[in-house]
Amino acid sequence: MIVTVTLNAALHVAYTTGDAAADDVTPISRPVYRAGGRGVTVARVLRAFGHDVLAAGLAGGACGELIIQDLARSGVPTAFTMIRGESRRIFRFADPESDGPALRFSEPGPFITTEELGRFAGDYRRLLAGAAAVVLCGSLPDGLPADTYGSLVTYAAEAGVPVILDAGGEELKHAVGHGPDLVVAESNAAETGTGGFGAALIRLGAAAAAVAVGGQVHAVTGDGEWTARLEPADAADPACTLARGALVAGLVPGQLLGWSWPDRLRHALALAAGGAGSWTRAPGEADERDRVDLAAYERLLDAVRVEPPARA
Repeated sequence: MIVTVTLNAALHVAYTTGDAAADDVTPISRPVYRAGGRGVTVARVLRAFGHDVLAAGLAGGACGELIIQDLARSGVPTAFTMIRGESRRIFRFADPESDGPALRFSEPGPFITTEELGRFAGDYRRLLAGAAAVVLCGSLPDGLPADTYGSLVTYAAEAGVPVILDAGGEELKHAVGHGPDLVVAESNAAETGTGGFGAALIRLGAAAAAVAVGGQVHAVTGDGEWTARLEPADAADPACTLARGALVAGLVPGQLLGWSWPDRLRHALALAAGGAGSWTRAPGEADERDRVDLAAYERLLDAVRVEPPARA
């Protein structure tokens, strides 16, 4: 069983609407609810490929109940630790008759108390007993210390469970020294060779790193380095960036089954570049970043090229 952990889960609430009129009431549709958060996305994508998954983390209030219910409808079992606060909502307003961008509004995450963190830590350690791997994803809600992921990596290592960590900022800085088996991160510039971001993560303690740079993924391990890209460059919609949750989900099977890095990167990049993502959504529909398009995935699989990075 693969356990995905989402500590800042979200309920996506989508509406369709017409043009807003000043000083008037603009009618909108009834809401469409969708469970969100990167760990939730990873669980759904893995489930679509037949993997045994369990979505865990923190959820609270009516929004938390809707998150759990939506995952159940998708066939994803859950083991969320319930909190007193309300899970955050992300609102989306789109005009189905317009090609313009949708409006998005995000609430802050709930404040997590020390007692709630302690209960989650106990639940998490119990889940490790039946886990083949743990995927730790996304931002931390208010109240959680920046080294929370570091503690969760350590607990998993003590239980002999491999950890895939998808984080950034202070969360990543504190966690990487605890020795995650794979770190998935993003960078704003092409960084290859021994001075790159991926190599820095290895030096800090990660066993392997996969860094998304624009439409490419650069992987660094103790055994070598690889860069994956789509060829030709227009094989995927050029307006689309890689879907981070789908990228993480695509890297998990290879980590568990010992695939070669070129095979891991082909699978993950084909998913992240168009095999799963919101660009398959029709205008006005809910934003489903975890819906797998198998036809697009198979087409893009043949377009992924994996090669060692260029050397100076």
